[in-house]
Amino acid sequence: MAQSRDGFQSRLGFVLAASGAAVGLGNIWGFPTQAANHGGGAFLLVYFIVIFLLALPALYTELYLGHKAQANPVKALRNAWQEQAPQVGAAAGYLGLAGAIVMLSFYSIVAGWMLAYALEPIALFLGFTEISTFLKTDSMARNFIFTPLMLLLTASIILKGVKSGIETWSRRLMPMLLVLLVGLIAYIATLDGASNGFAAYLVPDFSQILDPGLIIAAMGQAFFSLSLGVGCMMIYGSYLQPDANLPRLTASVALLDTGVAFLAGLLIIPAIYVAQHNGVQVFSDGKLVGEGQLIFAILPQLFNTMGEVGLLVGLLFFVLMSIASLTSTISSTEIPVAFLVENHQVERKQATFLVSLTVLTASSLIIFNFDWLFGLVIMVLTQYQLPLMGLFYFITVGWLWRRGNQLHKAASGVRYWFAQYIRFVCPILMTAVFANVAFG
Repeated sequence: MAQSRDGFQSRLGFVLAASGAAVGLGNIWGFPTQAANHGGGAFLLVYFIVIFLLALPALYTELYLGHKAQANPVKALRNAWQEQAPQVGAAAGYLGLAGAIVMLSFYSIVAGWMLAYALEPIALFLGFTEISTFLKTDSMARNFIFTPLMLLLTASIILKGVKSGIETWSRRLMPMLLVLLVGLIAYIATLDGASNGFAAYLVPDFSQILDPGLIIAAMGQAFFSLSLGVGCMMIYGSYLQPDANLPRLTASVALLDTGVAFLAGLLIIPAIYVAQHNGVQVFSDGKLVGEGQLIFAILPQLFNTMGEVGLLVGLLFFVLMSIASLTSTISSTEIPVAFLVENHQVERKQATFLVSLTVLTASSLIIFNFDWLFGLVIMVLTQYQLPLMGLFYFITVGWLWRRGNQLHKAASGVRYWFAQYIRFVCPILMTAVFANVAFG
């Protein structure tokens, strides 16, 4: 028997949930690193511009596809391609479905690291030095403990559905994330060296504004930070009421996501300069050291230089990272769960179990072959699938989808010019992003 479709009950609930899907490690981990390596304030300025030029239309396009179909990505894309080749649309939906599973397989591992690092200061404070060492040391055993734990946390929320699970927990987790961010920024601002970090981040070097590498990097970061390309926003858009004000909601999600990325820069980049002031090497050949070293080496070293208060700061920071991870794993898990529930009439409980088991199997495969498979999986997903799917969505909405596509039917006014922008400009910008990240 077909099950009644759940949905968001309030505008705020949707905005927090969709922003939570977008606010992940890419915002709090990737964005500050990109900013530090591409001119600080110059990157920030260009980032804001390309959010408006590329990421906002991409976000609207993906939400629009799901909202009009009121269905999961496989159904939504099949319907959009109904007049041309429905099997092509369905195939793209299945590709996004596979991408969500792949994303979860490595994202759950990294999320598990964040959870382990959040528990490490507690273990150290309680005098459990061996446990503390285990929690901050990379090992297969740690991966096999904390990856399933993160999957269980995600599943416990997905099981409750959209209203009671995703929306309710987004209302709890996102305000907590914002409070932690602001609190940590306020504390870091009081430390020696932070002022240099604020200046590097907020004062643009206008000579770098037109650097092609900076522009393309900002375009890629803007697209990836909004969690576009695997159907997260499409499935969330499908849970909106049919009469929802999609342009306003899209702007609200983009604004909150961009605000969190901006705040993350206000935290991480001053913290980098505080660490440098305290004798920690943070730059090599003029570039910030690798992202993994930033989170798991430089910042822990900084926390160690703070004495006992460093335990609290480290705890709060990795709780923040764990929340950011969880809000993203929730959205990615909902994609295959919704597909099983709607297309195959599987009970949500059983669907959640099947998806979690599939992700755990894929994660285990990565853990057993970590040295070569982890980086390969991330590269294939982020450098190829995500930008190509974004390009596919633009082409679908701008050129191929006719029945029920109000943008395609627009004959004049703002809607008409926005439709032309999606048809002609966005595919060119998206192709530029793909060419840069795929071919360097």
